[in-house]
Amino acid sequence: MEQKAKRIGKFNIIDIIAVILILAVLALAGWKLLGPDDSATAQRAMTKVTFTVRAEGVPAELYENCLEHIPSKLMASGALVGGEIVSVEQEPYYVLDAGGNWVEDPTHTTLLFTAVTETPTAEVMTTKVGDQEVRIGKTDYILKSEFIEIKDGVIVDVQWEE
Repeated sequence: MEQKAKRIGKFNIIDIIAVILILAVLALAGWKLLGPDDSATAQRAMTKVTFTVRAEGVPAELYENCLEHIPSKLMASGALVGGEIVSVEQEPYYVLDAGGNWVEDPTHTTLLFTAVTETPTAEVMTTKVGDQEVRIGKTDYILKSEFIEIKDGVIVDVQWEE
C-alpha cells in the first residue's frame, strides 16, 4: 500500500506526454477561436491593381464592339470576380509582306485593355483574377468579362497602388 501511495504522487513518461498533448490541443483551440479572422468576410487591407493586357492580331472590328461594352465586369469560371475592364485602346498590327517589309494589316489590330481590380494587401503581392495570376510578361492570359473574352493576351503592365 505504501508503494501505491508513492506512485500516485509521481508522474511517469506517459503521464507527461498526455499532459503535453492536452495542453497543445487547448492552445490550438484557443488560437483558432481567438486568433485572427481568416474568413472570407473578414475585413482586410486591399490594394488597387491596374493592369494592361495586349491582344495582337485580333480582327479589326473587335475594337468597336469592345468599346460598346466598356466598362465591363471581370469574370472567371462563369462568375463575377471583382474588378472591371475600364478602357481599350487600338494600335496598328504589322505583318511582313512578300518583300520582307513591315506593313500595316488593315483587317487585324492590336488592342490594349486596361483592367482594375483589388487584392488583399500582403508582404508578397500575388494578384489573382479568378484562378489566373496577374504578372508582367504572362503570355497566355485570358481576359474575360461579361461581354468580352480575349485569349492568349500578354500582360504588359501591372501597377499596385497604396
